[in-house]
Amino acid sequence: MLANGHAPTLLQGSAQMHTLAVVIMAAGKGTRMKSDLAKVLHPLLSRPMIDYVLETAQSLQPKKTVLIVGHQAEAVKEKTRYARVEYAMQEVQLGTGHAVMQAEEALADFEGNVLVLSGDTPLVTTATLQKLIEHHEKEQAVATVLSAHLDNPTGYGRIIRSADGKRIIKMVEHKDASPEERLVSEINSGIYVFKKRELFSALRCIRNNNAQKEYYLPDVFNVFLEHGLPITALVTESSEEICGVNTPEQLQEAENILRRRLALHNQLAM
Repeated sequence: MLANGHAPTLLQGSAQMHTLAVVIMAAGKGTRMKSDLAKVLHPLLSRPMIDYVLETAQSLQPKKTVLIVGHQAEAVKEKTRYARVEYAMQEVQLGTGHAVMQAEEALADFEGNVLVLSGDTPLVTTATLQKLIEHHEKEQAVATVLSAHLDNPTGYGRIIRSADGKRIIKMVEHKDASPEERLVSEINSGIYVFKKRELFSALRCIRNNNAQKEYYLPDVFNVFLEHGLPITALVTESSEEICGVNTPEQLQEAENILRRRLALHNQLAM
């Protein structure tokens, strides 16, 4: 129930919306980076990590881009003022769902699809995001997640499917997953497309009764399932694109991948 006593209404719009907004979560401290620097400002090939996410997002020509800031907000703003973005503040980090809630005001006059990205996932490509959006529209879904199959899915949220593998029946975080669910190799990348109205309606329904006492963004998928609304997943062809940067070792691996990509690009350009 909402504060005014009314239950949220989840209505799937009849018209397919093609307008795009992008929300980028960049509020986290990144304690495992072993540095006081905001995680998204750590350098990748001499550029802040957030630059790569912003560059890829803006290549999609969104109508709006909203950057969720929190830890070292002013420093993050200073490094991203070159981009055409609006800022939303997450004063206290209470989870990914709570982060996206902060973008509602900035998107008040927007109708269409909302692409949600993380500022610490710099390897995702424009081509993959285009495929994700096209799949979302083709399936006429209210929510679509980019997924991947990993040999070691430890730490990632899982996508639980029906016995025939065709339908998503549940989304669950690793810490809340049962032993059987942890055996599932299909993971949630943390990259999503939503219909805007349905997204913010569903966010009002989620709760923090979980292992981390946080408001999880993936919980909106379970809300949609409860209301019988269509959700879907697109399995990425390259699992390296969805790798997040949470440690100095992962930062180094991201640099290695970017160097390989740059070398390949230069080879093809010769």
